[in-house]
This record gives sequence, structure tokens and C-alpha cells, in this order.
Amino acid sequence: MPFIVWNGPAPTTIAQQSVTTGTAIKTMLQVATPSTRQIQLLEWGWSSDDPPGADGVIELLQTDVAATVTAHVAAGIQNLDPNGVASLCVGGTGLTGYTASAEGTPTATRTFDAVSLSSVSGESGLQYVRQWMPDARPIIPISKFLRVRATTATTAIDLRTWIVFQEVG
Repeated sequence: MPFIVWNGPAPTTIAQQSVTTGTAIKTMLQVATPSTRQIQLLEWGWSSDDPPGADGVIELLQTDVAATVTAHVAAGIQNLDPNGVASLCVGGTGLTGYTASAEGTPTATRTFDAVSLSSVSGESGLQYVRQWMPDARPIIPISKFLRVRATTATTAIDLRTWIVFQEVG
């Protein structure tokens, strides 16, 4: 069963919020794999309202250390099957969440994607989507952290990002 998670609370009376990147590296979204299941990536992407003041990068990577994030609630990790069960990737300030207040110090990473973000509006676009073919879908092992990080060095931007994954194992 696929799940989708965004870098903000689930929208109810307002649209899906964008979150500011800041002007240093910042984890925008983090998914913590449970101790009993791996996750497999199906899709991820982002959109921005405006270009940054200087070129930036948005990256998707696995780390061995959690960032300190705003905890997602269960409703923020949405099963795309309306009859499906809740995700085992639970929210918590050191688990699944968004908008990091502290990055931690990863010692081991695996990069799944890294995308340049041009400071020239329209040059590289202000949105990005990647879907993996079935045999090329990355798997994140148990007790690891999947992060979307943004680096916009001179000007913060508003960013919406999401990850679509399935639990395996």
C-alpha cells in the first residue's frame, strides 16, 4: 500500500502549506523507517513559489542520524488506499516530521537524488517530480532516516515537498 507524506500538516481548512527553507542546509521532510519494516520509494518531488537569490540544491538522501523535526501526526502520513491501514512510520521529533530545527551529524548517507534549483526564474523550473521504475526503486532499511534537504544559501524560499513510499519486508 502506498503512502504520501508532505512537509507540513495535513490540510484541513487551508491549502497544503509551504515551509521556508532558511539560508543554510535544512531538512524539510524526514521519514523514519520502523524497526520492523523497510520502505521503498515510489516518487518524490517539490515545488517552490519563488526562485532563491542564488542557486541552491534540493536532495533526497538516507541518513543514519535523525534531524530534530516538527512531529507528524498520524493523519499527516496518508495511506493512498482509503481502506488501508496506518503507516508504521510514526511521527516524532526524532522520527517522521518536517521543518528541522537541528540537523544532527550524519556519518553515513546514501543519496537517491539531488536537483539544482536555479536563481533564475524559469531556467530550471520551480517544480520537480521523480518516479522510479519498479526495478530501480530505492529501499531504505529499518531504523534509518529518509530526508529531503534544501540548501538555499542567500535567500530563503517557500517549499512544498512530498514523498510517496510503500512499506516492505
